[in-house]
Parts: sequence; C-alpha cells; structure tokens
Amino acid sequence: MLGFLKKLVFKKSKKPQGPLTDRGLLVFENTSEVIQAEKHLRSRGFPVTVKGPPPEIQKGCDLVIEFPLMEKLTLERVLAAAGLPPLAVVPVTAPLLEPVNLFHTKDYGAYLMVRAANMKITVDKNSWRIVNISGGGCPDVPYLADALVGKTLFEAPQPRDLGHTLCGYALQLAYEELRRQCF
Repeated sequence: MLGFLKKLVFKKSKKPQGPLTDRGLLVFENTSEVIQAEKHLRSRGFPVTVKGPPPEIQKGCDLVIEFPLMEKLTLERVLAAAGLPPLAVVPVTAPLLEPVNLFHTKDYGAYLMVRAANMKITVDKNSWRIVNISGGGCPDVPYLADALVGKTLFEAPQPRDLGHTLCGYALQLAYEELRRQCF
C-alpha cells in the first residue's frame, strides 16, 4: 500500500489536469488520526474537507483529508509539530484519484435523509424533528439514536459530544450537512 502511494506522489504528470491539480489528499494510518488532524487543521483556519478515499488508495473504512495543494508544505509542518504526520500526501492529478463525496441526500417528500459514509439521519421536513438514525456498526449507534431521535435539529445534542467512534464522527458530518441544507 505505502509503495503504491509513494509511486503516486512521485509520478510525474505529462500534462496538467486543470482544476484537479489544485487539490491534494492527506492519507493517514487510521480514521482516528484523520479526525484528530481535521480538528487540528480546522482550528487553525485551514480549508480542509474529509472525504472517502479514492479506490486506488483505499485501505478499509478510511477517510482522507482533501486540501488546497498550495498549502502542502505548511500543512505537513503543522501536522508534524502536532505529532500527526500523514502516511502520504497525494496530489489529485487524475480523475481516478478523485476523492469520494461522503454525503448523499434523499428527499422522501415529508422527510429528508442525509447519509455520511454509512451513517444516516432522517428528519421530518415540517418540524425538523429527527425521526431516524441508522447505519454503521459501532457500539455507540443505538445510544446516539436514543439521544437524538424525537428531538428537533435545534434541541438535539451534537453527535460529536456523545459518540467517540467512526460512526459517531460520520453521524456528526451528516448532522452538520443536514443543518446546512435546512437552514
């Protein structure tokens, strides 16, 4: 895996690919590191986005951080100083390396569902009451569902304040995306 990533990083592109070349991906050992790195970078004002890794660099249920490629050296220094160095920094140089969008929205008429990774949150569009939480396989999913279902998006606690697993993190992303779409 790491050998393949090194080949991607050092492979020279014959021709610039337009807007794809302005982004890069930070690849980490595990999702916990991605979550920590994202939090660290965002707290310092860096415009980063967590996405699903492209199939070419996927290794399990991972996440990657997409960032503006011009920030590469600065991000590497900031992350190294925080003890969070990435396994690899991969420029997005081809359509096959395009990261996967984590969000999918489905409108069911009276209900709106947002999925982030494997976690889904559904609300009643009239009251913004959370009617369902589903997905994932982490042990805190039933607890998160119990704490959120029945509350409005205004009343519900943020999933990140309750859960500490990849599923809790994905549910937080879905929750934030749903709030963006609703308000």
